Amino acid sequence: MSLHAEKVIQHYTEAYHNLYQRTPRDLRILDQEWIIVNGARMRLAELEYLTEQLQQEYQQSQDNKRGLVMRLVKWFKG
Repeated sequence: MSLHAEKVIQHYTEAYHNLYQRTPRDLRILDQEWIIVNGARMRLAELEYLTEQLQQEYQQSQDNKRGLVMRLVKWFKG
């Protein structure tokens, strides 16, 4: 198994878990270039891109929560 593919899967799993609070299902390496994710076959590069998208979505959700908390703090101070 490719060390690079294992790292990509690890990063994807972490990003997926952060966003959805669960682990992805059916995640396995087929070869150096192909991976199965939730029953879909995709290239390793596509999974890297998907991981980046999940990380951005998670960061945006955290920023939204932080903004809400700051508005509540200001409202209670005001």
